Amino acid sequence: MKVFGLFQAFKGVALSAALVVGLASCGGGGGGGGGGNSGGGGPPPNPAPVITDADAAKFLTQSTFGPTDAEIDAVKAQGYAAYINAQMGLQSSSHQTYVENRFAQIRLTNATAQLSPNQFYESFWLYSATGQAQLRERMKFALSQIFVISMNDANIDVRGAASYYDMLGSNAFGNYRTLLEQVSLHPMMGIYLTHLANQREDPATGRSPDENYAREVMQLMSIGVFELNNDGTLRRDAQGNPIPTYTANDISQLAKVFTGFSWYHPTPTNTTFFGGNRNVDAVVRPMIAYPQYHSITAKTFLGVTIPAGINDPAGDLRIALDTIFNHANVPPFMCRQLIQRLVTSNPSPGYISRCSAAFINNGSGVRGDLAAVVRTILLDAEARDINSANSATFGKVREPIVRMTNWMRAFGATSVSGNYLLNSTSGNTSLGQSALASPSVFNFYRPGYVPPNTRAGAQNLTVPEFQIVDEVTVAGYANTMQTAIGTGIGTGSDVRSAYTREVTIANDANALADRMNRMLLYGQMSSTLRARIVESVNSVAVPAATGSNQAAIDTALLNRARLAVYMTMVSPEYLVQR
Repeated sequence: MKVFGLFQAFKGVALSAALVVGLASCGGGGGGGGGGNSGGGGPPPNPAPVITDADAAKFLTQSTFGPTDAEIDAVKAQGYAAYINAQMGLQSSSHQTYVENRFAQIRLTNATAQLSPNQFYESFWLYSATGQAQLRERMKFALSQIFVISMNDANIDVRGAASYYDMLGSNAFGNYRTLLEQVSLHPMMGIYLTHLANQREDPATGRSPDENYAREVMQLMSIGVFELNNDGTLRRDAQGNPIPTYTANDISQLAKVFTGFSWYHPTPTNTTFFGGNRNVDAVVRPMIAYPQYHSITAKTFLGVTIPAGINDPAGDLRIALDTIFNHANVPPFMCRQLIQRLVTSNPSPGYISRCSAAFINNGSGVRGDLAAVVRTILLDAEARDINSANSATFGKVREPIVRMTNWMRAFGATSVSGNYLLNSTSGNTSLGQSALASPSVFNFYRPGYVPPNTRAGAQNLTVPEFQIVDEVTVAGYANTMQTAIGTGIGTGSDVRSAYTREVTIANDANALADRMNRMLLYGQMSSTLRARIVESVNSVAVPAATGSNQAAIDTALLNRARLAVYMTMVSPEYLVQR
């Protein structure tokens, strides 16, 4: 298929009707165990739904960086709920530790070498592709696109960025309130949104506190710009207009809370506040309060007032974050974005409402329990409906990074060096995306992006990832995957697959198509795509064995396997996760 034709096909994918509300339930708890009959005369309990290969692969597409044969089997054996519980009990490997160890290794051969974002990228691909705590890996990537910092900012320290990513992972199934505080006090967020070493107002000089973080923490990380119902729909005033969640005055008043916080130091001074005599761990430890720089005037925001005259930076921060945390918008705002990152770009109001309910109360009276939120998102009937591919509004464009990790995991790609030497993939002739390297605080794409001149746009449907889709990025992806699938990717083609399982069945084009259907399309491959794959694979002739041409046979079988993988991964059916 010509690249431009592929782009046209990409633009024409489904997602073209009105929002689907209340998809029929399909029993999301699948296989999680059904309690015994406590009575004696009642009917026996319904058996747990049988989870098929397709069911498991779809679930893993939403909850991991891509299905593997072993993970498909694990989900089928354990059930969705038990699998989620097991995953939540696993901890991710530390990116900070990896970066530090790699730095020491590099310094052995180059005493003047400095860390670069490449060392973080190595750790990202390594753990995303091979980490056992896959749900946590996927969640910290999702959270990194809401609580955004970017190594595109030259002031961001690579070790600090790795620490920040670890922090997101540690809080992935904790409480949102804790996450919000740790994000607010992390020095990399302090650098990126410029509230590190933020000073209180000075009427004599006209200095006002920096408002950057105060604005973005509300707009992008908690409540959004308009008031929402719990189902994510807009609240409106008597004239039918959306109701703003905050004002310019709320921003300027909240900004005063975020003054007087700066670099960690065991013996802080005015010098260390401004970054002098910096402690070696200041880039990875939470910012600390320097009361002499903290605003002590009254602060009124979001309906709350902190009285004047009290110099308590930690107390002010606690009041501010508690106020944001308890705002009615946080549950639907966060739920919609997490559903978009994991499952579908246009969740129904019912789906958002069920997620919001879990955020408000995890069943034990606790607000903000992200573990309960994630369980609800992944076990919801809309997520688990295997027939959702028949809906014109369900699904999302697969993120380029997720496509790459999907390839690595599905086909057992490994790193020759052991370090996954795949550097930045941000270029539009590559994947157009790298972890912790978005072009701005607004991420790679806005959650409300509506692509113009598409069937989705005509129906006013959001397709966030489409914001980085154009003729160049489509061609870049197609070419990048052709190289990766064919000979490997990264420095010296470091990451490559031998396609061991695929080669063993490559004599049978239909079996190879079935394999693609299992690993990449969770059983949803169309008859049209299947026919194209079978025809193309069969066009690669396999020589008859003569006893002396085994190398030619092996090459033909390998080329057949690579062709099947490539045709599937550049197809519109694959590019849209349904």
